[in-house]
Amino acid sequence: MTAGLLTVITEPAAACTTLRDDWLDLEHRAKPTVFLSWQWLGHWLNIYKPDAIVLRVMEGERLVGLGLVVEADERRHGVLKSQCLRLHQTGHKLLDQIWIEYNGFLAERGKEDAVAKACLEYLCEAMPAWDEFILGAIDADEAERYAQITGLYKHLRWEAPCFGVDLDGLRRRGGHYLDTLSRNTRYQINRAHRLYGERGEVKLVRPDSPEEALAVFDSIGPRHLERWGDGPDQSGFANPDFVRFHRELIREQWSEGGVDLISVMAGEEQIACLYNLLHNQVVYFYLGGMAVETDNRLKPGLLGHSLCIEDYRHHGFHYYDFMGGDERYKSNLGHFQRNLVQVALQRPRFKLKLEDVARRAKKRWLREASAGNER
Repeated sequence: MTAGLLTVITEPAAACTTLRDDWLDLEHRAKPTVFLSWQWLGHWLNIYKPDAIVLRVMEGERLVGLGLVVEADERRHGVLKSQCLRLHQTGHKLLDQIWIEYNGFLAERGKEDAVAKACLEYLCEAMPAWDEFILGAIDADEAERYAQITGLYKHLRWEAPCFGVDLDGLRRRGGHYLDTLSRNTRYQINRAHRLYGERGEVKLVRPDSPEEALAVFDSIGPRHLERWGDGPDQSGFANPDFVRFHRELIREQWSEGGVDLISVMAGEEQIACLYNLLHNQVVYFYLGGMAVETDNRLKPGLLGHSLCIEDYRHHGFHYYDFMGGDERYKSNLGHFQRNLVQVALQRPRFKLKLEDVARRAKKRWLREASAGNER
């Protein structure tokens, strides 16, 4: 199928023997986040082996875009069955708990909009059977563009702000990272640093081998479970598929510099652990485990992140990305950069329209009930 000067061709990912080389070649001509890199998606294909379809966007003989879509039915409310396409996700809840962010199509620099348009038009015209195209987590503005290209109804499933720290900007301005924070946040960090210093030297310690890195990752588990819970949609450490994905990623990427595991120490005591993804000199904070303290003056998370940000600034990284989430520490330590959303682009199916009417009615009833309780 041809869209303007671009042609979209497809093939099963399992049958594509050149996919790795093609993806890496296009990466060098693109500006991908870690989640659109082969570092992440190649590992995703290898670990979960989804029945993915490769969308290959060509400009003549030149590859300018790539994407991986998966078809998987979704059942909701016990009765509604929706045939879904997903971009870079499997459609299986436990496998998708790794939660891709900054999703989209991989495109050569300057051709992002044209590649997205070509892929979306292909999906709408050449694959007519699906009911919903699930996109997440994707930049909110990009999701809006996708909706405009397809003309489909955009149902918002999830949204969250993103915060981060411009490390290049810090270096240009000079001074210390703490000087950029509010007076209250700076005070809390300095106080925590002083109090922890009474237990011994406060420092960052990194593993010396993949085995030590895996041990640090495993040590995060109990604290993460305690913080987030062990139920569905809570801590990924309760999900063996999640743990397997990341343990293998660490094993694979440690020597390549694609992951970083850091222990924040106060003397001999580990007060925080952080697991970060690294790509193109950008730090993506993925998850962490913080000590639970009875003294609320002790802030292991604030202190740990602030020390890591200074360390990455010193080592020439460009950006420290807290990624999606409205937790207070992210807004205290970073600056807002964008909104992320998960959306479903829905075809005009009667069942989906009926579901939307029921959803709106429920929200209206809840608002009215809440207003009645407040009176």
